[in-house]
Amino acid sequence: MDRSEPSLTYRISASYSAKNAQLDLNRNNFNHDENINTKPTLEDANGRLTKQNRPRSGQDSFFVSEVGSTGSTAFGVVDGVGGWVTSGVDPADFAHSLCDYMAISATGYVEGQSKKSIRPRDLMQSGYDKVMNDNTINAGGSTACIGVAHPNGALEVANLGDSGFVHIGRGKISFTSDAQTHAFNTPFQLSKIPRRMRAQMAMFGTESAFADNPKDSKVTMHDLSHGDILVLATDGVWDNLSPQDTLEIVSRYMIDNGAWTDSGAGITVSKKLGVATEQASGRQTLQSLIARAVTKEAKRAGLNARRDGPFAREVRRYYPAEKWHGGKPDDICVVVVIAVNPLESSTAKL
Repeated sequence: MDRSEPSLTYRISASYSAKNAQLDLNRNNFNHDENINTKPTLEDANGRLTKQNRPRSGQDSFFVSEVGSTGSTAFGVVDGVGGWVTSGVDPADFAHSLCDYMAISATGYVEGQSKKSIRPRDLMQSGYDKVMNDNTINAGGSTACIGVAHPNGALEVANLGDSGFVHIGRGKISFTSDAQTHAFNTPFQLSKIPRRMRAQMAMFGTESAFADNPKDSKVTMHDLSHGDILVLATDGVWDNLSPQDTLEIVSRYMIDNGAWTDSGAGITVSKKLGVATEQASGRQTLQSLIARAVTKEAKRAGLNARRDGPFAREVRRYYPAEKWHGGKPDDICVVVVIAVNPLESSTAKL
């Protein structure tokens, strides 16, 4: 890409809430600064993960990282598979470690050393390989939804399992990812299985259901424009909120904060978008407001026994005799990405 041409920057925030924790939006959030690209302090002197200061997101995790000095940004959400708890394994360690290793790989990417630009499936593979080679991680598994967005607006996403994302532009849903499942409530997943357990599973013919790899992820390509929004989230959101629910939240916050203008004839992107997404002391960024709002609504829906969400409808589709109603409490992790062209945005203070 000709770097003299106008290019996009990506304003990104995350919000999260563990299943058994009270909602704490002020504490459990993250704001990414695209102007700072230091190597994550995730490894000790021996190259091992420090495993410190991890987000209180339960068995879910996320990462956001600039891709070396390319101007591209990598981000993603993962959902640790809770079934590992019955085997005495902490699913959160696999999930957080996978994200840590992907962040390290993205930040350390050096343009020119490779014949190809970094891609989300390759990033997922790099993180997965490092988890498999990390002797401090005994076992575990997770889904993964990983994206890489470039300054020219090109976006590539690799999605494995039932985490996923929606692409929203000017009041409309441009794309919704599909879940990958082996069966009801059994998503595709990356796994690290101890040798003894693999032998037992092979004996009973069940190993294939747990043998998913990054190459099995579904890869999609998209074009982002100034004012577009991505919402990546784990199934703690998608089991309780539909894409339309998410669109309504995003549209409300974009319009109420002056980033979109609804003239009645259609929605346009306002010059206030740049200021609304800039980090400044004393106020929350627009991307943070949206991430928190999605987290809050998903938490509420999951705890509401009378509000049937996507999961309840899926239960009735697969098991008509079941009388499941209401939401599905779970860990929640949300990453919101807003594409901004600084040349199309005002820099005046609100």
